[in-house]
Amino acid sequence: MAGVRETQKQETRRRVAEAARDLFNEIGYDETTVRAIAERAGVSVGSVFTTFSSKADILSQVMDDRVDQLHAELDRVLKHLRGSTADRICSLFAIHYDFECRRVKLFLAHIAATFNPSLEPSTIPFGRNERFKAMLLAMLEDGVARGDIRDDADLDLVHDMLIATYAWNYRLAAERQADAPALTGVMERQVGLVFNGLRPRPTD
Repeated sequence: MAGVRETQKQETRRRVAEAARDLFNEIGYDETTVRAIAERAGVSVGSVFTTFSSKADILSQVMDDRVDQLHAELDRVLKHLRGSTADRICSLFAIHYDFECRRVKLFLAHIAATFNPSLEPSTIPFGRNERFKAMLLAMLEDGVARGDIRDDADLDLVHDMLIATYAWNYRLAAERQADAPALTGVMERQVGLVFNGLRPRPTD
């Protein structure tokens, strides 16, 4: 009996997360109510709160599920990336833009939630994806080994700059409905500027 209840609970959790994902993307995070999520999922409001503590907790689960999908795409292409370190990093972010622009309102909600002063402990904020951070830092470290990046560069700071730049560009999607290729083009120019400052200094 306990096994049946757990299965039902997991099914409710899945339905709620899928309903919320669609509503967050269709009408926005702020406009979506827990009642609307429950109605879309075909469950009671009480059932929602037996599986999630809050709307922010639901958003966190939705984004966690999407991160798994994104990394599946990254894992497929990562070993095939070519060119300089800047080229490969641009390709990495191009994949991100292509993926997130499929549900851009949802991703904008994720970024916005990061700066909510009442962020719940269960919420995973934007920029705290340790797996992606490790992937990006590995590329930067390889760039040092290749001679694309000077060996005294603060790679953690470079990582933070790149993540901040990537997120800031989504204002273009919000303000001007810019698509993934447009965002990628802007990011490529920004990465070029960053890497101009990372080039090894000429020796005397």
